[in-house]
Amino acid sequence: MDKSIISSEFLFKAVRSSGAGGQNVNKVSSKVVLTFDLINSKGLTEEEKTVLQTKIATKLTQEGILILTSEEDRSQLKNKEKVIKKCFKLLENALVVPKERKETKIPRAVKEKRLNAKKVMSVLKQNRKKPNY
Repeated sequence: MDKSIISSEFLFKAVRSSGAGGQNVNKVSSKVVLTFDLINSKGLTEEEKTVLQTKIATKLTQEGILILTSEEDRSQLKNKEKVIKKCFKLLENALVVPKERKETKIPRAVKEKRLNAKKVMSVLKQNRKKPNY
């Protein structure tokens, strides 16, 4: 994954932010929408593209375009920086390969402890029965 190539492929659009904020909301376009064409990206290898398409499929459009937004801040520049960080974090987390789980053996001492507890319980229950004459 080549971040410099990927960052040059980002398309930004500034939109009016929703929600409360007074008169500033009606005048300033502080919300930033980032669009990234995952399928036609030159900064990703084919293997990375297939992994990303499966892992972040819910965040992609049918054409394979990733759309992220940021409207946390009142500043358009800060929102742009935040959405870029969010995008790279999303891509990096999706490309991380999880470690394979190694099956562990149950220790012999644990098995013996369980069997001894069963024997003790069995003896207790046997002692509750009526004696046979």
